[in-house]
Amino acid sequence: METLDDLFRRLDQLNDIGASLSDERDLNLLLEKIVLAAKQITRADGGTLYLVSEDRRYLHFEIVRTDSLHIAFGGSSEHAIPGNFPDLPLYLAEGQPNDSMVAAYAAITGKTVNIADAYAAEGFDFSGTRGFDRHTGYRSQSFLTVPMKNHEGEVIGVLQLINAIDGAGKVVEFSPADQRLAESLASQAAVALSNRQLVQQLEVLFESFIKLINTAIDEKSPYTGGHCHRVPELTMMLAEAADASQEGPLADFRLTEKDRYELRIAALLHDCGKVTTPVHVVDKATKLQTLYDRIHLLDTRFEVIRRDAEVRRWQAIAAGSDPVEAERAYADDCQRIELDRAFLRQANIGCEKMSDQDIERVRQIGRRYRWRNVEGEESPFLCDDELENLTIRSGTLTHAEREIINHHIVATIRMLEQLPWPKHLKNVPEYAGGHHERMDGKGYPKGLKREEMSWQARMMGIADIFEALTAKDRPYKEGMTLSQALSILENFSRNGHVDADLHEVFVKSEVFRRYAGTFLKPHQLDC
Repeated sequence: METLDDLFRRLDQLNDIGASLSDERDLNLLLEKIVLAAKQITRADGGTLYLVSEDRRYLHFEIVRTDSLHIAFGGSSEHAIPGNFPDLPLYLAEGQPNDSMVAAYAAITGKTVNIADAYAAEGFDFSGTRGFDRHTGYRSQSFLTVPMKNHEGEVIGVLQLINAIDGAGKVVEFSPADQRLAESLASQAAVALSNRQLVQQLEVLFESFIKLINTAIDEKSPYTGGHCHRVPELTMMLAEAADASQEGPLADFRLTEKDRYELRIAALLHDCGKVTTPVHVVDKATKLQTLYDRIHLLDTRFEVIRRDAEVRRWQAIAAGSDPVEAERAYADDCQRIELDRAFLRQANIGCEKMSDQDIERVRQIGRRYRWRNVEGEESPFLCDDELENLTIRSGTLTHAEREIINHHIVATIRMLEQLPWPKHLKNVPEYAGGHHERMDGKGYPKGLKREEMSWQARMMGIADIFEALTAKDRPYKEGMTLSQALSILENFSRNGHVDADLHEVFVKSEVFRRYAGTFLKPHQLDC
């Protein structure tokens, strides 16, 4: 017979177990802890935990443990629930309650069932249990089946314990004290499970909302959408490499699961401000592109200039000039026009760096030709805006358009700082908002220096740059090869653009190679 000291000891165990359940974040481990705790507190040989399906028509096996048979399915076990453990229907085909099965009965009625000997019990169908016993040589005798009710009194699962073992190692009936302790544990476990499920549902909802934002950006610009997917992947690869560092400045850097989740959320949101960026700026593939590529307007003007030259030829011949000389002058004009047209088309594409000579030639072309517009007015061949765009030294964006692009990070910070972040996500705005800062303080929008930034924000800066260099879906350039991108990143590390310590981890741990294997094309893998 159980002594008072034994009962107090088990009550202390129950309190400790309750606290442990509240701390567990992983749902599978939480379910496993519930079963192991129930087995321990009732001294049961076996334990099974079922969860009620979303449509409330089935009980699904989640955890199965039997010590004497060395059975461990689900939870932290390497073995998933096998196929010969099918879901238990709560209702028959006719819609009647399946109350002949003890676990289903507990789930339907919300009542605990305590059976001393399954082979002698009446009112329940234990044919499945007997078949299991015949197959394994086991003898399932005493059963304690406890419904798990959440804070609303709704049954969300069933905890079933099998074969209580006394001090002499004999299978006995579960005592009234065992039942009360198991019911108390089931109640605490149901609350912990409901809380974990609710948190998990909110996390899924939150991440789905983030994906919705990125989908909106993707719909505006497929190029930016790919970027929003790849930067988080690369950020987390670098974070894991930094966490694994055993030497250097990052030797003590470690990430908890909460830290990883916070960084991943920040990476997913790092460009959310781009929902405010005009799509014609984001997708500007050529220098003259707005809602359409204005290079075709220049083609039309060149055709007007060519026809003017043709008119001059016929006018000269009609006035008595030498036809051969007139033809030669016309041919020279056509050749010059075609060369200038081809040059402006090439300049319109954009490049890493346009030379001073090329910029001057654009200006000369703008001065060389005059044409009459639709109002019949004589106009410069290139208007001021066209001249500004065609003389962009690098890329396809003017200074004003770069300001518009850069504003997305200001919008990102403003949007994220307005959200009431919980404690475990409070650093998301800082991480997400720092990926355009530089270690030397010359970045934007805040001009932060290295010591003013977290490791995580610096990681995102490297990921953002490397992804942009190697991206194969930008409208204005081909993705660089690994060797090209690594060379540029090396220069950035030396000149204070990115963090040198993280850059070393990025290279030595070959983070770039793991990323490239997933996201780059074969021809980019040149090292």
